[in-house]
Amino acid sequence: MTTHDVTNQPPPLSPYDASDDAALLEGLRREGAAWAEEEVRRLGRRAGSAEAQEWGELANRHEPVLRTHDRYGHRIDEVEYHPSWHRLMRVAVGAGLAGAPWADARPGAHVARTAGGLVWGHTEAGHGCPTSMTYAAVPVLRRQPELAKVYEPLLTAREYDPELRTPADKRGLLAGMGMTEKQGGSDVRTNTTTATPTAEPGVYTLRGHKWFTSAPMCDVFLVLAQAPDGLTCFLVPRVLPDGTRNTFRVQRLKDKLGNRSNASSEPEFDGTVAWLVGPPGQGVKTIIEMVNCTRLDCVMASATLMRKTLVEAGHHVRHRSAFGARLLDQPLMRNVLADLALESEAATALTLRLAGAADRAVRGDEGEAAFRRIATAVGKYWVTKRGPAFTAEALECQGGNGYVEESGMPRHYREAPLLSIWEGSGNVNALDVLRALGRDPRTADALFGELALARGADARLDAAVVRLKERSAGAAEAGARRLVELMALTLQASLLVRYAPAAVADAFCASRLGGDWGHAFGTLPDGVGTDRVLERALPV
Repeated sequence: MTTHDVTNQPPPLSPYDASDDAALLEGLRREGAAWAEEEVRRLGRRAGSAEAQEWGELANRHEPVLRTHDRYGHRIDEVEYHPSWHRLMRVAVGAGLAGAPWADARPGAHVARTAGGLVWGHTEAGHGCPTSMTYAAVPVLRRQPELAKVYEPLLTAREYDPELRTPADKRGLLAGMGMTEKQGGSDVRTNTTTATPTAEPGVYTLRGHKWFTSAPMCDVFLVLAQAPDGLTCFLVPRVLPDGTRNTFRVQRLKDKLGNRSNASSEPEFDGTVAWLVGPPGQGVKTIIEMVNCTRLDCVMASATLMRKTLVEAGHHVRHRSAFGARLLDQPLMRNVLADLALESEAATALTLRLAGAADRAVRGDEGEAAFRRIATAVGKYWVTKRGPAFTAEALECQGGNGYVEESGMPRHYREAPLLSIWEGSGNVNALDVLRALGRDPRTADALFGELALARGADARLDAAVVRLKERSAGAAEAGARRLVELMALTLQASLLVRYAPAAVADAFCASRLGGDWGHAFGTLPDGVGTDRVLERALPV
């Protein structure tokens, strides 16, 4: 066995502390949730444990299986998950990463949830889908107070109860969503699923086929369907109050690029009982609050993926040598890592700023609500777009070691494109920004008011804000992506200039706004403080 002596290979990363991130902890305090720091730190240590990391790996290796019928031929439409999925879900729900913030009166509750997601997401991404949808369903359900009275206490509970049975008999509930259909995708106004009123007020029956409904084992689903008055929002339970199964036929599970631990399905409705949520014919207007919540979670998940893969890359280069020196000590590798660290910190800072805006908006701050309206779409566009390139570069830092499944990096790489697609693709979000600018001048005022807080701190940022104001006036659809990209970069730069160490802010502004940057990561200009950036991002 002398040929198999193992040298120059890094030790296992786990256990590690996923909350050991200065940008995250500073943002948590800054956005009003310092009271949650110890809980976030505990969750971060658990996320980086060998046990939790193995849960994430097993949940993706053993993918969910659809059981349409039982052994006797009865239709059951159930999905079986590996036990590791349930362990991940139990921790996530118990830590308040689903609907719990809506029942927490403390300022910063939504920020604390986002910070928790930023650390617990180091385990794996798939189980973040049902927790995200449950979180987003609560404010929509409040449009129908009689339903909210029954279901909100269970949707905001910190109890994970995966059994499919009468909701009122459970300790906690999960919510899913069924919006898109095969003929329309994001264009939900083309939905063909029909909703027929019954003799009972507020009760309809649905008939149709949804194209992409994740987590089909959730207890209730928000669904869009064409009612007599137009596209309308409904709540569909898997199990009816009398204990009978509602018609929810899962035709198949999607064979996806990534996000393999999470079952995504095509359900069919045929005489399916549904309850009205919001005014008839105003389905899109009713569901818009859900969109704000789930888009924030896409930004959060992408920032989490950046941080996770940066930690993996940093660990590898710290323990691996080539050409006579540690990879971490080689100037070009340090440039690559510092560039990734800047991207990761900017994404984390923006994520927590958006979470702070969401928290203050739900508490009645109209200015923050206007900022949230435009900035969430901006962040969703840009941060999720950066994810795939970032993850690929982090994988490359490990070379061939990162290209094998055992490293976990291929799973992260397959996950990265998802976050730009779900909850509105890049074009959808860029056009949403244009609509926000055109419909309500308060959104532009809120955006530029935020940027003005950093005025005079960096000449490159000041110049970029001037360019942004010029481009925002009468922006054309074809240029929407360029406009939103500049919005995102100026927002990120303004946060770093105000709150990050000078070396981080200077390097970000020099590269992202000053024009002294290449077309790939690892092209930071000479003279930026890469040592300080790396000391902050990758503490020993």
